[in-house]
Amino acid sequence: MPLPAVVQVENLSRFYQNHPAIKNLSFSLNAGEVLGFLGPNGAGKSTTMQILTGNLAPSEGQVTINGFDIIESPREAKRQMGYLPEHPPVYREASVDEYLKYCAQLRGINKQSMRKAIDESKQQCGLTDVGQRLIGNLSKGYQQRVGIAQTIIHNPSVIVLDEPTVGLDPIQMRDIRRLIKTLGQDHSVILSTHILSEVQATCDRVQIIQQGELIYHSSIEALNLSQVPSFTIGLNQPPTIEQLKQLDRVTRVDAIDEHHFKLFFDGESPAQAIVEQSVQQQWELFELIPDQRSLEDLFIELTQDENSDGASVDAEEAGV
Repeated sequence: MPLPAVVQVENLSRFYQNHPAIKNLSFSLNAGEVLGFLGPNGAGKSTTMQILTGNLAPSEGQVTINGFDIIESPREAKRQMGYLPEHPPVYREASVDEYLKYCAQLRGINKQSMRKAIDESKQQCGLTDVGQRLIGNLSKGYQQRVGIAQTIIHNPSVIVLDEPTVGLDPIQMRDIRRLIKTLGQDHSVILSTHILSEVQATCDRVQIIQQGELIYHSSIEALNLSQVPSFTIGLNQPPTIEQLKQLDRVTRVDAIDEHHFKLFFDGESPAQAIVEQSVQQQWELFELIPDQRSLEDLFIELTQDENSDGASVDAEEAGV
């Protein structure tokens, strides 16, 4: 049984004069899912996030959060979500506890529940030991944690994160990614980014936007398991290309250099036969690498294709 959609976006467009920042976007976010919203800079990611969170009105289309229309029922819809914009709205002069108390008050959390809400958001974001410190004295990574803490302080159904790791060093990025993965266990998360490794490390599903249009959508699992029917081998004593072509199920052989070859095949992989032949014929096999289609390969292929007509494709259509 499919999970219920907590966010439903239908035919969403935003025009600036006659220029479409986004055009006819339709997608959904399921309960307990982390959705990667991927695209190059200027593709329309931040515009989409601002519309989803009610900070920008769409020119056309509809957004519903747990059944509440973001235009017709903005208060009810916004209560369902937490939002971290690209530049976190933290007050550097306030302590972490002071800031989170202020955010809790803005969210309408009553006094009886406020202390618990603050403590739980701090615990989830690894801020328990820095509650009394000024935000301005924290590292950029910890300031991002404070920004995320304010998004979850009212325990929303949906969390929207816009470029949450921009400007962080590799260790800080790793920590924030772990935090996002953890949040996905209790919330539905939309992660808007242009960092490919971030999506593969944290998301359940990915969709790619280009020039304001949705051009690809797939599960991360399908992407990670997809393999082009080929592999690269390295041989110290290679035979001729014609001999390699005679191997069972091998359909084509491309020479990469003197010792490396790419073999294409149909059906079941002939890897075992190649290993056996290498031993028998003393080819001295030292490398055999299955070719796997990465998110980076797919992203570059889709976003740099000048002949793309903007049509959305799914995993099967893209060869995934």
